[in-house]
Amino acid sequence: MEIRTANTIVYCTRFTKTVDFYKSRLRLPVTAELDWFVEFELNEGSRLSIADEGRASIKSSAGKGLTITLRVEDIERTHSFLEEAGIDPTEITDHAWGARVMHVFDPEGTRIEFWQPS
Repeated sequence: MEIRTANTIVYCTRFTKTVDFYKSRLRLPVTAELDWFVEFELNEGSRLSIADEGRASIKSSAGKGLTITLRVEDIERTHSFLEEAGIDPTEITDHAWGARVMHVFDPEGTRIEFWQPS
């Protein structure tokens, strides 16, 4: 098996607000866009998509049981970027497993973890 890319799809009841969060606030590049589905590029091999549950066969989990984990190059710079974008990140904390971590929540309630190795 040879996996070339990975895509996580978040099904949303707050589709427009959630798409705006990823597009305007996080400024992720859009790779595909329909009126009910938007795919964002995280890097060359990773995608994150937002789908309107009203147009899909899968319903929203309302952010329950899901964390999107994103490794970043500079956690402090990412924290500042999020604050400047009007997003309220948690404080950066040091974890015993050797990482510096912070979290935000998108409009659907999905937890997004940003981390950097200690």
